[in-house]
Amino acid sequence: QVQLVESGGGLVQDGGSLRLSCAASGSILRINTMGWYRQAPGKQRELVATISRVDSTNYKDSVKGRFIISRDNAKNTVYLQMNSLKPEDTAVYYCYAEGVVTGTTTYIDSWGQGTQVTVSS
Repeated sequence: QVQLVESGGGLVQDGGSLRLSCAASGSILRINTMGWYRQAPGKQRELVATISRVDSTNYKDSVKGRFIISRDNAKNTVYLQMNSLKPEDTAVYYCYAEGVVTGTTTYIDSWGQGTQVTVSS
C-alpha cells in the first residue's frame, strides 16, 4: 500500500509564499510522475504542476513564473514552492503520484489527503 502525506499548507497574505511537501511511503522502488492538483470550493479539481522522474515539468498557465515544482527521488518526495500567492490560489492542494512501483505491485494513481492553502486579500 502506498501513502502520500502532504504538509506545508496554511494561511498567507496576498503576495506571500508557501512551500508544500509530499512524502510517499510504502516499500517504493520507483515513482514515474509526481505532481500537485488543487480544488477550490464549488470547482473541479485542476492540475497545478507535474514533474517526471527526469525532472521534466508542466505547469498550469496561471501559476507559471510563480510556482516551482521539484522532487527528491531518493526521498520519494515532491515539493511545490508557491510565490506571489493570490487569493485565487486558495484551494485544497492534493499531492499526486502516477506509476508507483513497489516490491509487489504498481499503483497507477495515488493521491494524498489534501492540504488547505488560503490566501487572504
